[in-house]
Amino acid sequence: MPRSRYWKITSDEMEGFSYKEENLLNWEIKCIREPEDEAHFIGVFMYRNGTAYDYESVKGICYYHNNIDRKELPEITSFLQGKFGGKEMEKGERIFLKGSQEIYSSKDIARLAKEMESKFNTKAIISLEFEGISIEQLKEDGLPDAKLLPIPGK
Repeated sequence: MPRSRYWKITSDEMEGFSYKEENLLNWEIKCIREPEDEAHFIGVFMYRNGTAYDYESVKGICYYHNNIDRKELPEITSFLQGKFGGKEMEKGERIFLKGSQEIYSSKDIARLAKEMESKFNTKAIISLEFEGISIEQLKEDGLPDAKLLPIPGK
């Protein structure tokens, strides 16, 4: 099945997409704090088939953090758990919300990105990966060619 990845999508752009949710394989919202060169960011993501945790595949929303004060992590976790539920599990720089609600719609992902921007003083950049849908269909669904990163061999 063909795969395609879109990147550098804003939350406003995301709201305008109308793809088939069952074709969205994974998504990521990278929330960056200024100045960008200090690399302070929170990445919220979800893989449809689960995220590796040791030898287990964990379903649900996850996030990772870079150069974020550990004192902020409970607030981030609480915010995401309040919205999506799930059992908190930590591994290195990643927090898993095992069994949390899963979201795939462009509206839900855009809303989460906007809320993350507002609550945590960040700028959100969204990436999406699709499987089993043609690039032509994704164009019709509103996804721009300029943000397409073809996945070779997929």
